[in-house]
Amino acid sequence: MTILDKIVLRKKEEVAAAKQAVSVKKLEASLHFNRNPYVFKDFLLDKNRTGIIAEFKRRSPSKGIINDQVRVEDVTQAYAAAGASALSVLTDIDFFGGHTNDLLAARAANEIPVLRKDFMIDEYQILEAKALGADLILLIAAILNPSEIKNLSALAKSLGLNVLLEVHNQEELQRSICKDLDAIGVNNRNLADFTVNIQTSFDLVNQIPNEFMKISESAISAPETIKELRTAGFHGFLIGENFMKTSNPGLAMQDFARQLISV
Repeated sequence: MTILDKIVLRKKEEVAAAKQAVSVKKLEASLHFNRNPYVFKDFLLDKNRTGIIAEFKRRSPSKGIINDQVRVEDVTQAYAAAGASALSVLTDIDFFGGHTNDLLAARAANEIPVLRKDFMIDEYQILEAKALGADLILLIAAILNPSEIKNLSALAKSLGLNVLLEVHNQEELQRSICKDLDAIGVNNRNLADFTVNIQTSFDLVNQIPNEFMKISESAISAPETIKELRTAGFHGFLIGENFMKTSNPGLAMQDFARQLISV
């Protein structure tokens, strides 16, 4: 059984428990449920921003603890101030040390799009993301079939949420494209064994239809890499570990953004 298999099994238990704890009616009555989400594309293409989706991630299954000494409010505000186009906030507890409260905190502290980064397998999680103040949800092709991707993305769009589909290879890409997606991300990390290879993005970029925003995810640690990815056709770049592994992730993002201007 791969790490991804274990995560999905645990996620099914978590979702079942969440449904028992908080009803859909209660989600729909929450503070953020009726707010209008930000349009992800507008921020991604804003010339005054970097195209970076900056991630808040305390730990991972492959690296263990990355940084559990910083506050989500401080880090995400610093990311936004440094030019992030969007924020990615992990809400998975067991494997990534995240929490839904982290998303609430990031939403309260910022005025740019926030991605709920989790393993979405159930419609309840989409409603929950809306209630938590997310603007953007992630659908991972490796754990969803085409019908599930179609249904979950349609629900998300009906709620005004932006949808980012994540793929790892051409087979996932070809079977997963549907009309309700806003962006397609190429994860350079293999979720079966968590190894990374930036070449995955370059191999797939021209296979992604131009109607979608193109995002490269993971394994990005140098401004020069972003320049190469932009030239190849990518609009956005999800970076987390590179910033979070430092004692001051916001400052690391600021330094990275300053270098990005000069490359």
